Amino acid sequence: MFIATMIAGVSAGGRLRDGDISMARDALAGAGCTPGASGWVEPGDAFDLRFAGDRAAGRAALEGLTGGVDVIVQQDDGDRARRLLVADMDSTMITIECIDELADYAGIKAEVAAVTEAAMRGELDFEGALDARVALLRGLDASVIDRCHAERVVLMGGAKALVGTMRAHGARCVLVSGGFTVFADRVAADLGFHRALSNVLEMADGRLAGTVSRPIVGAATKRETLLAEAAALGVPLSATLAIGDGANDIPMIETAGLGVAYHAKPKTAAAAAARIDHGDLSALLYAQGYARGTWAAG
Repeated sequence: MFIATMIAGVSAGGRLRDGDISMARDALAGAGCTPGASGWVEPGDAFDLRFAGDRAAGRAALEGLTGGVDVIVQQDDGDRARRLLVADMDSTMITIECIDELADYAGIKAEVAAVTEAAMRGELDFEGALDARVALLRGLDASVIDRCHAERVVLMGGAKALVGTMRAHGARCVLVSGGFTVFADRVAADLGFHRALSNVLEMADGRLAGTVSRPIVGAATKRETLLAEAAALGVPLSATLAIGDGANDIPMIETAGLGVAYHAKPKTAAAAAARIDHGDLSALLYAQGYARGTWAAG
C-alpha cells in the first residue's frame, strides 16, 4: 500500500475540499490503482489517500489533478515520521543563493548568477563552477559577509516549523550546503539544526582570497553525509528525508527514503520521487502526518 498526501499550496489558497478527495479516488481508479482509506491531515490544507497498485502510476494520476496542489506519494509502512533530515541551504532553507548576493556587492551579480543557475541545473561541474565564481570575488572586503547576512538572508517559509517539529519529535537535523560556513553556521543555529557542513571561504588580510578550502562540499559529500548520519543513528534509509533544489542535491535525494525536490531545477525535479512546487517547507510536515496543532513554533 502507498499513501498519497495532497497539500494545498499558496496559489490554491488552502482550499482543498471533500470533492477533491472524491476526484483523487476516481483518478487513481482510472490509473489502475485501488483507492483505500482517506482522511484529512489538516482540513482544507492536506489530506491522505491510501491506495494499492503501481506507485508511479498513482503519482502520475494525482499530480496536476488539482491546480496549486502538491502530491507526495510514499510507502505506507505505518510510521512516516522521519528520524533524519538532511537539507540543502541556498534556495531551500533560505530564499537566496548567497554567492550571488555577495557578487552583487562586488557589482558582478549577473555574471555570477548565470554560472550559479547553470551549475544548479547540472550543466556545469559543480566544483569547477564554484572555484570560478569565488575567484571573481577576490579582494571583496570580508565585512560584506556580515552585511549580506543581515540584509539578504531570509529563512524559507516553513523552515523553522519543519526543523523545530522534527527535532521536537526526536529527529536529527543536518544542514549540508555547497555554500559557505559564514552563512550556513548562522542559518543552522537560527533554525535549530544539530549540525552544519559547508564550504570555507578563505581570507587574506581581511578580504576574500578568491579560493575555497578543500575538500569541497558537493554532491558526493551530501550523499555520504546522509549515509553516515543514518548509520550513526542506527536508522534505515527509509526513515530519512532529504531536500534540495539543485543538481548537486540529486544523489542524496535519490538515496533518502523520502527525497524531495523543492521548487527545484528541472533535472532535480525529474530525479526526485517527490516534489514541492507550490507550497513551502511546512508541506513536508503534512507529508509526515503532522497536523498543524502538533507543529513547533515557526
